[in-house]
Amino acid sequence: MSLVPAGDERNRKHNLRLLIACPDRRGLISAVSSFISMHDGNILSADQHVSPAEDGVEGDAESRFFMRIEIEGAGFGVGREEFPGSFAPLARRHGMDWRVSYTDAPKRMAILVSRHGHCLLELLWRWEAGDLAAEIPLVVSNHPDLRERVEAHGIPFYYLPVTKETREEQELEMLRLLEEHAVDLVVLARYMQVLGADVVEAYRNRLINIHHSFLPAFVGADPYRRAHERGVKIIGATAHYVTEDLDAGPIVHQDVAHVTHRDAVEDLVRLGSEVERRTLARAVRWHLEDRVIVAGNRTVVFE
Repeated sequence: MSLVPAGDERNRKHNLRLLIACPDRRGLISAVSSFISMHDGNILSADQHVSPAEDGVEGDAESRFFMRIEIEGAGFGVGREEFPGSFAPLARRHGMDWRVSYTDAPKRMAILVSRHGHCLLELLWRWEAGDLAAEIPLVVSNHPDLRERVEAHGIPFYYLPVTKETREEQELEMLRLLEEHAVDLVVLARYMQVLGADVVEAYRNRLINIHHSFLPAFVGADPYRRAHERGVKIIGATAHYVTEDLDAGPIVHQDVAHVTHRDAVEDLVRLGSEVERRTLARAVRWHLEDRVIVAGNRTVVFE
């Protein structure tokens, strides 16, 4: 993120997005609003949610408070370099986990893909249409099939073939590329490889996968065939953050399609690909717009 003097920011068109998670207590909304008002800030939108203690995350014994607030940048009296120090006393007082981002500094998103191109092409189409506020500095694949489709969009394509013998070496090269391109978010658009612990740790809560089933049903490979064998009446797709446990990370978004006894496996695959595309695209947009807070193995999503 580039930093500019506070004086130059006051009249530049941009907004701040502030995400907060902390123990719930009286006066939190007032405290945050007062901080913004004290610095001549104009609140454009604010959403909050309280997770009751009985629904606590991973056995939490107290209610949790979550908030997303967007502040108009023009006229706000705290510059980028100043904001962390200015907000820190309030955050410490209330035990807040928080982060701030700026709308004129779009996130840099890398896409990982294998042979199935439908999710990748959906993301690229929405990106070109202006629906995804991101920069895409690279696409990485373990197959060369989609190179021309990617490069037609002016995006560099890196082919890193993965075998049992080369997996560790290629993941190190992938991490090097992601770091070199200052990537903020990694999207697995049907990347049919299980990522190692080093990649997961480096991009924890910044690594979104699309799984072609309605998790927790049909974890792992070939879910459409297993769904057909089970005789399900709906199929689904799940966009989730990647963790060390296969297909078990915090869920960002899910969607479904209805099927019948007349549908073969191939029909489920066709219908499912449509669900996968829109489910992943929506989850990615929410992440890019700072609408997702991870809370244990759950998420709070301010749609």
